[in-house]
Amino acid sequence: MMDGNGIYVAARQRAGEMLGSQAQYPFGPDWEVFKVRGKIFLLLTAVTGQQQMIVKADPEDGQALRQQYPFIAPGYHMNKKHWISVYPHSELHQQLIEELVTDSYRLVVETLPKTQWPIDPRSLG
Repeated sequence: MMDGNGIYVAARQRAGEMLGSQAQYPFGPDWEVFKVRGKIFLLLTAVTGQQQMIVKADPEDGQALRQQYPFIAPGYHMNKKHWISVYPHSELHQQLIEELVTDSYRLVVETLPKTQWPIDPRSLG
């Protein structure tokens, strides 16, 4: 089972591998936020009483993920169409966390002007 601490470790590690990624606490100590060029792509928090990872997702992919996995829900305190929350669960594995963080980073980088891209997002799959 991937518990909340496991989610945090895997998500932090993958976010740290992303070019231009910076961890910050703009909303206080209960919200660890990862940004690229000033735009959020990952949030880690337990303000609801349960540890969770919040990432950006393509709306169609997010809907499919919510239907497929019982541990994925609309993004807490975020736009429910574009963000998902991932909670601890026995079926959750590190590879899915890494993929979700990578996809979120790619989606955010794609919105930046090309001159600000730290990496070509198409190279991330």
